[in-house]
Amino acid sequence: MKVFSFSATGNSLYVAKRIDGELYSIPRMIKEGKQVFTDEAIGFVFPCYGFGLPRMVVDFLRQCRFEADYFFAIMTYGNKAASGLRHLEQVGSEAGIQFDYTNEILMIDNYLPLFKIEDQLKKESSKRIEEKLDQIVSDIGQRRKMLTRKGRVSDVVSKLIHNLFTKSQFDAGDKKFIVQNTCNSCGVCEKVCPKGNIKLQGKPEFLHECDGCYACIHHCPQNAIHLKTERSNARFINRHVNLADIITANQVNNT
Repeated sequence: MKVFSFSATGNSLYVAKRIDGELYSIPRMIKEGKQVFTDEAIGFVFPCYGFGLPRMVVDFLRQCRFEADYFFAIMTYGNKAASGLRHLEQVGSEAGIQFDYTNEILMIDNYLPLFKIEDQLKKESSKRIEEKLDQIVSDIGQRRKMLTRKGRVSDVVSKLIHNLFTKSQFDAGDKKFIVQNTCNSCGVCEKVCPKGNIKLQGKPEFLHECDGCYACIHHCPQNAIHLKTERSNARFINRHVNLADIITANQVNNT
């Protein structure tokens, strides 16, 4: 079983590891140019971005060919997922993938323009993450067939919001970032960026190919990178994942 994941702060990476298949990083597969994958079962784990898929996941699905008897996908989200998984079904259909199982799991929301991390952490126990994750792992192990759908109205609203969200990220992206003088040029931001969007020139230089994952912000050891619109300066990394895991998964530069 192959499990492909994309993760900025570790939520989706933790889920992918718990599924216990052969783990593949989507950013690294894109970098390495691998485009054909075959197995008995193939799955995808990724975060919800504006009620839809991250642009990197869309690009990966469209660029590659997958052959399997069983396809599954898990979307992690922190507030509302709406019809994000219907977006997956649509993109998958374009790529020749017919999903057998899709599910979503509520975790800590790390979207800094809307949520305070400290408030999210207070709600962690109520989200019953491990209980939901155990069920997902069991479902996949048993090759359960189930598609998560929210209805036509949700599909239409989600598509509209996702299009607006994607356009705002593409137009603004890293232009909203501020690097404070506490930056010590350690290079962590460059290493965790899944797009290779950061070059270290003393302070980080952003190349305007940002997908808005905020890995550079959450992982900065000096808390030196900020958003103009962030709700607080608290940061988040999934407790089951460490910095080395994120670097290994996301580093796309030959450094």
